[in-house]
Amino acid sequence: MKRRNFLGNLAAGSGLVVLNPIYASNGKKNTEKVNSINKEGRTLKADLVIIGGGTGGCATALGALRNGLTVIMTEETDWIGGQLTQQGVPPDEHKWINDFGATALYREFRKKVRGYYRHNYPLKAELAQNERFNPGNASVSEISHEPKISLRVLETMFDPYISAGKLVLLKETVALDASTFGNKVQSVRVKTQPNGEIRNLIAPYFADATELGDLLPMTGTEYVCGAEAKSDTGELHAAEIADPRNNQAFTVCFAMDYRPKEDWTIDKPEEYGFWRDFTPEMKTPWAGKLLELNYSNPRTLLPKDLGFDPRGNYMKDVLNLWIYRRILAKDNFEDGFLGGDITLVNYPQNDYFLGNIVDVSDNELKHHINRAKQLSLSLLYWLQKEAPRADGGKGWPGIRLRQDVMGTNDGLAKYPYIREARRIKPLFRITEHHVGKIQRASIQGVSEAEARAKNFEDSVGIGYYHIDLHPSSGGDNYIDFSSLPFQIPLGALIPQRMENIFPVNKNIGTTHLTNGCYRLHPVEWSIGEAIGMFVPYLMETGRSPQEIYKNVAAVRKFQSLIRSQGVDTHWPNEKM
Repeated sequence: MKRRNFLGNLAAGSGLVVLNPIYASNGKKNTEKVNSINKEGRTLKADLVIIGGGTGGCATALGALRNGLTVIMTEETDWIGGQLTQQGVPPDEHKWINDFGATALYREFRKKVRGYYRHNYPLKAELAQNERFNPGNASVSEISHEPKISLRVLETMFDPYISAGKLVLLKETVALDASTFGNKVQSVRVKTQPNGEIRNLIAPYFADATELGDLLPMTGTEYVCGAEAKSDTGELHAAEIADPRNNQAFTVCFAMDYRPKEDWTIDKPEEYGFWRDFTPEMKTPWAGKLLELNYSNPRTLLPKDLGFDPRGNYMKDVLNLWIYRRILAKDNFEDGFLGGDITLVNYPQNDYFLGNIVDVSDNELKHHINRAKQLSLSLLYWLQKEAPRADGGKGWPGIRLRQDVMGTNDGLAKYPYIREARRIKPLFRITEHHVGKIQRASIQGVSEAEARAKNFEDSVGIGYYHIDLHPSSGGDNYIDFSSLPFQIPLGALIPQRMENIFPVNKNIGTTHLTNGCYRLHPVEWSIGEAIGMFVPYLMETGRSPQEIYKNVAAVRKFQSLIRSQGVDTHWPNEKM
């Protein structure tokens, strides 16, 4: 099946135990191990091929490289990093992230981001040594920062492996098709867009790190899409009728700043008239028009007012959207360094839900992405021309689209922020029974305050986020309810049949509902890093992932390994 095209590792001496996958458990040399990237004409061979260079793909590569593997990683754009970079989404994290609830490597990444600002930007003296410095002082993230800084940090983490010939990074490259034999992927054929060069990538293992799970249909890996029925999952909040085309909204983000004495109004977008007058038709009524300073409260679905003031003022009774995902706050830097704040726009007003983009034709995919871009540009124009001000006036013409922040000519993100993808049919499926606070309390016969998430004996990581589903292509309004600090079960990362391909993005074995809490930055990273370590473990043992999953002792040994490399498999007792 063809691909549809659109647009520091941990320090040495840290005490981490690292696999030596060159030798199998029987002491004999592992003949499948590739000591360096093997280039034969247009064929590249490595231990692991990762299709997609997003957050999960990068974490997979770093976990594998740290354990001695050679890796080929492709990336559809010219920026690796996914949500963190090309999609323009500052990290969505939980409140314990600085201390636990993510891998040591993810926390190291966060430290490097702060270190970059500390060493290269004129921070105010009192912030220079602040270990929890937040570049944007955003209300949604404790480390909201510029996409390009995440990019530079990730590239620095990969540089040693590229120099050593252990990693080949193919940017602006998409997968075209794949070949399989039995339950294994043999190769993936890819095309580099600028020059049209086609290569064949061969490896004993593959990871699907694409944003939509593109490698699953190409390889014949069984998968599902959209919303399951309650009769299937038994989930409290599941739909009565399944709808595979019902997927969460996606968003084309953009960055802007404010020049109060200037006029940066863009040309009126082609679809502005449509979006200005658009009132969403949902199963549960939306608050009003989409382009208004209100939306449906995600928990109650009642109208909720929002505020907007590009001068960065805090508002007493409403959220100032300008602060929501601000990535640089001028007050953090020496006086006069920044003319004003820079903020990223990922608002309820530019969520696109008028069409599904999973398992559709090329033309339908392109059509909806173009309309999503029109929506984002229309929101910008509305903010410049018509957004209500506290003084009774309308619009903020000094709002300036920052093309340089997103690295694009049109100022829009290089890639849409996609919340939901194809999902593997796994050995174990995560449902609301396992992580939803209300349903867990009912199952355990305790109060919601006493409820704990399911304890997975095969846990390979931990994470937390509330179950947060944005309006969907099937007409659902927000679905937003409490979850519990959870674990990542190994069984949800292993396909039922295929033996050498793994999901490392939003394509793991969740349901439509539980995807809503497993899709955020640190969880995606943890999924990827776990698989990055699982592949060398498989090479060392010579067993299939399904065999490992069934063997309690083998799972325990793997858990011991990943814990030695900074991966928590259980929450502290008071949280789990």
